[in-house]
Amino acid sequence: MGLSMPTAWRYGSPGAMEAEAVNAFNSLVHAIASQSGSSWDIFELFKAKFSGGYSASSNESWAISDLHKSMMAASNNAATFVSAFWDGCEQVGAEHPGIGLPDADVINRIMFEHRLPFEVRPPALLPRNPQTPIVVQSSEKSVGERANELIHNSLDEADRLLLEQRPRQAVQEILWLLETVSTAFQGQESGSGTVEGKYFNEIIRALRQNNRGSALSEALGWMTKMHGFLSSPGGGGVRHGTQLAVGMSPSMKEAHLYCNLTRSFINYLLAELSDGYVRAPN
Repeated sequence: MGLSMPTAWRYGSPGAMEAEAVNAFNSLVHAIASQSGSSWDIFELFKAKFSGGYSASSNESWAISDLHKSMMAASNNAATFVSAFWDGCEQVGAEHPGIGLPDADVINRIMFEHRLPFEVRPPALLPRNPQTPIVVQSSEKSVGERANELIHNSLDEADRLLLEQRPRQAVQEILWLLETVSTAFQGQESGSGTVEGKYFNEIIRALRQNNRGSALSEALGWMTKMHGFLSSPGGGGVRHGTQLAVGMSPSMKEAHLYCNLTRSFINYLLAELSDGYVRAPN
């Protein structure tokens, strides 16, 4: 059943959840699954809670990926997201009584750390400050919501192409998304200066120069190396636009590696933006 909450929260989002908060809850699911003799079943159980219905993945690896995708899609409404997670924990507790589960304090700490204005008081999800009503968002999509939808659609397309055994097209799709996300840094203040440049390599170079010696700079270096390898005619066999490397294509296992790496880079860049590292574009 999940947690009780104001009805308006179920039909209009009282606020979205950032990617880092989603990842924190995803880590809890993995901690729960690690205690089970059948971790795949646990991943499928939680995936069904976030997606609103049961549809088994082809293997455990895909179940993990599909679970994260379902959690990201559900994060547009933080209230129903938390309720779905709580519902999953209750079902695990009923079906696997030997598994240790996170209590309300653990969940409330995650929400507090990620500035979510709720708290779990079983059996309810309530505003952290009852004197300050949480306003439900209007139906009109903000720029951030539209960008979030584009990101999810592109990631879904890459996953579909992998399932269809089309590795080069899948890598092209997710590389395009990485380049698109990077443009959010154009003209923004970051580190020691303003990010100049119009294209991926220019933007990443400026970000690295402005943030020398930081984890961001190192991660951007890894992104650049992978991007350059895949874009090189003699490298990974992926070229952008219509000019493709003739006769070259990554294998399926290589495509899964490139897509998973790029997905991690995208989530990292989005986390930098959502943390206020730079101003989000208007």
